[in-house]
Amino acid sequence: MADTVVEVAEGPALVLGGYEGTPLVDLDSYRAVGGYAQIAKARAMTPQEVTQQIIDSNLRGRGGAFFPTGRKASFIPTPDKVAKPIYITVNADESEPGTFKDREIMLKVPHRLLEGCLIAAHAIQSKHVFIYIRGEYAEEYRVLENARREAETAGLLEDVTITIHRGAGAYICGEETALLESLEGKRGQPRSKPPFPAIQGLYASPTLINNVESITNMPIVLEVGPEEYAQIGAPPDSTGTRLFCLSGNVVEPGVYEAPHGITVRHLIDDIGGGIAGGRTLKAVMVGGSSFPVMTPDELDTKLDADSLGQKGLFIGSGVVCAIDDRTCIVQFALRVAQFYMHESCGKCTPCRVGTRWLVQILRAVEDGTAKQRDLEICLDVCDRIIGKCLCVLGDSAAMPVASCVTKFRDEFNAHLEHGGCPFGEDSSLAHLFAPVDQHAHTPVPQELSLERV
Repeated sequence: MADTVVEVAEGPALVLGGYEGTPLVDLDSYRAVGGYAQIAKARAMTPQEVTQQIIDSNLRGRGGAFFPTGRKASFIPTPDKVAKPIYITVNADESEPGTFKDREIMLKVPHRLLEGCLIAAHAIQSKHVFIYIRGEYAEEYRVLENARREAETAGLLEDVTITIHRGAGAYICGEETALLESLEGKRGQPRSKPPFPAIQGLYASPTLINNVESITNMPIVLEVGPEEYAQIGAPPDSTGTRLFCLSGNVVEPGVYEAPHGITVRHLIDDIGGGIAGGRTLKAVMVGGSSFPVMTPDELDTKLDADSLGQKGLFIGSGVVCAIDDRTCIVQFALRVAQFYMHESCGKCTPCRVGTRWLVQILRAVEDGTAKQRDLEICLDVCDRIIGKCLCVLGDSAAMPVASCVTKFRDEFNAHLEHGGCPFGEDSSLAHLFAPVDQHAHTPVPQELSLERV
C-alpha cells in the first residue's frame, strides 16, 4: 500500500483540503492552508456551542457504525457532574480488511487530525486524549508523533495532553470497548454494555470514542459552518464527504475523497478506471469484509447510508472492493470466515463456536464433501450468530457468508455437483490464504442436522 493513489475525486476538498500531492506533515505547511484556525475559533466558543455545531452538521461516524458524532459527544457528562477525568480515545486501529483511509489521513494531513482532537477535547471539556494506533502502522506513528511534538512545542495543545498508543495488531481491538481494555493494559476483549463508554469508559471514567476520519472532520465543520456542511453529500443523514477505499480488481485502486451519494458504478468505472484486464465484475465488497456483498445489478446504488440500507447493505468504513469473474465466491466466503475465526477473542460462545462451524462447513463445500443440507445449516449457523454476540465480530463473519450463500447459491451448488471447486487453479484466490489454525480442518460430521447445530 506504499504507493496508494490518494486524491480528491470530485466535489469539495475537505478532509484532504490543502493536500495536492505534497503531504502537510509539518506545522508550517498546515498553517499555510489555514491550519489550527478552527481550534482558535472553538476556544472562543463555549463547549456546548461547539458540540451543537457538530450536532447541526449531522456529521456521522466514519468507523462503521455511522452514529451521529455530535450526539455521542453530548452524552458525555460535564466535569461538575463527575469526580473523575474525562477522556477522548481516537480509534486509529483500522484493522478492517479493505480499509486504508485513516492511515492516509495520518500520513497526509496529521495536523488536521490533531486539530480535531483539540476541538473535541474542548467540546467535552477533556484534558486527556489517547490515539490508539494499529501496531503495524510504524511510519504513520512516526509522522503523527512528529506532528504532535510540533504542535506541543508551538503551544497549541495548551493544557491538553495527547498520547499516541501503539496496539499489537489484534482486529478485536478495533471494537471500542476492547480498545479500552487494551489501552488499560489488559487483554483486548469486548466489555458488556451497559455501562456505555460515555459513562464508564477508560479507567471507569466518561470517555468519547471516535474514528480518525470522524475526528478529522471536526475542524471542517467549524470552517465551512454546520449548515453548509449539512448540505454536502446526501442530506439529511449522509452529510459531508467520504474517503472511499477503492481496491480489488480495478485499474486505479486508491483512497478517493468524494461526497456521499455517488454511485458504486461511478466510483468503480469512472473514478477507478473500471475492472482491470477487461474482466467482468462479479461482486463488490461494500463497507468492509464484515458486511454483505453487492451483486452487479446493484451497482447504481448510491454510496450513502439510506440508499445502501434499503438493499440490506452498509456503508461501513467506506470500503468498495471490486471482485471479478476469476474469483471463486466459495473461496472468498471461506477466507472471510477464516479471518474472523482467527481474530475472535473467544469470549462469547456464538462467535467462538459459530465462526469455527462456518469455516468447517465452507471448507467441506470447497473440498466437495458437503451436501445440499449443509448450505442450509450454514445459513442457520449465521442466523444463530447475528445479534447474539457480545460485540459485532461474530456478525462480521456471519453477514458476508450468509450473503454469499444467498446471492451466489448457484455457485455453491456447482461445487456440490462438481465434487469440489469448478474453478480449480484458475481462481484468483486459489493460493491466497487467510490466517487459520489446524483445528479448523476438522471435517463436518455427516450426521450433522439443523437441530443439532
